[in-house]
Amino acid sequence: MTAFLADACARRVWLFDLDGTLVDSCPAHEAAFLRAIAEVAPDRLASFRYADHAGASTREVAVRLLGDGGEADRLARLKQRLYRERAGAVAVFPGARRLLGRLVAGGRDAYLVTSGSRASVARVLAAGSLGAYFRGVLTSDDVPASKPDPAFYAYACAHWGLDPGAAVVLEDSAHGVASAVGAGLTTLHVHAAEPAPGAVAVRDLEQIVSLLLAEVGGAG
Repeated sequence: MTAFLADACARRVWLFDLDGTLVDSCPAHEAAFLRAIAEVAPDRLASFRYADHAGASTREVAVRLLGDGGEADRLARLKQRLYRERAGAVAVFPGARRLLGRLVAGGRDAYLVTSGSRASVARVLAAGSLGAYFRGVLTSDDVPASKPDPAFYAYACAHWGLDPGAAVVLEDSAHGVASAVGAGLTTLHVHAAEPAPGAVAVRDLEQIVSLLLAEVGGAG
């Protein structure tokens, strides 16, 4: 396991999820969904569990709940508006800026591959001062697929001309891991007690920072 992590940390290209991975936005997403469902489809409220949908796009979740129609569109729009009202207060996870800064300083490339909408993602990146670290950003508005579909990460690699064999993905949800692993990418599963199939667990972002620092020390 240690050797696997060391190999992963040596990769030149890093693909990051955002929500639940770099920022602690899941409580805000859940609260927005609950308020939106209470207004649009109150009969679905009692059975809704955000954890079952984490990693999927808002539109995809709405369609799962209500089918592909006008009510799903209404639910998605309302949820996104409610979330954006909270986005400026979303906390950045400890170690996120250190990790991204270490990668950039070491000449590595960081990209963001997120199921969030473009407007919500832009607001969170600006509020958390994270945007400058990324060479590119793909959102659910840009990709004709949704996690857990492997096409999401496959599209990202094709879009940026990335070699999947030179890349590592950092994800926090089973949906995100399934998308990355299905696209043939080495995947680390952060903030999870047990890794999803095909991924290797890392405790938190600080653990990755420590591994990168150890790599530099060993080179010296």
